[in-house]
Amino acid sequence: MSSHIRIVLVDDHDMVRQGIRTYLLTEADIEVVGEANTGEAAVELVERLQPDLVLMDLLMPGMDGVAATRAVLKARPQTKVLVLTSFVQDDKVLPALEAGASGYLLKTVLGDELVRSIRKVCAGDTVLEPVVAAKMLAALQKPKEQELGWLDALTEREQDVLRLLAQGLTNQAIGEQLFIGIKTVKTHVSNILAKLGVEDRTQAAIYALKNGLLEADEKKE
Repeated sequence: MSSHIRIVLVDDHDMVRQGIRTYLLTEADIEVVGEANTGEAAVELVERLQPDLVLMDLLMPGMDGVAATRAVLKARPQTKVLVLTSFVQDDKVLPALEAGASGYLLKTVLGDELVRSIRKVCAGDTVLEPVVAAKMLAALQKPKEQELGWLDALTEREQDVLRLLAQGLTNQAIGEQLFIGIKTVKTHVSNILAKLGVEDRTQAAIYALKNGLLEADEKKE
């Protein structure tokens, strides 16, 4: 992905899109190439404009943001989706992340933090509002009677990488923790995604948390 970030804004409120667009205009490396007020229009724009990132609202008439996220990523897997919404309920957060969103922010986010988050997501990182991260972990780390046989498909090093990935670490931080290069980390992450049958690192983290990986580690300590 180039250093120039092409964005499609998706929100059914004109004033919200205008405010975001106006702020992003001050960033030399970010360009708003299209806007949509429905999920259906967002999918059409992504297919036509092939942006690097979609800023996606959740509650819209017709196709909602979760369904639109799935459709966008099916049409163009290279495009990143960053949810920007007013809602933090559990029934909104997990479906959006499971649909493939690489981040979840609230509309109260400060402008500078939004820009940093856009750049992080386009660089391959996952971005979660702190309250969203807390809710996700609370929901996923409930006691479970689950077997960890699925881990047998991963090598020991891939398991180490997945544990750190599930804790929200970036590729660089994982490399520093395990004393391996970023290219090696990326290779392990690609192998993990293929073996778990998921599409991105966010879904891999959710899979690991849902299936009790970190919980099992805590019991060993």
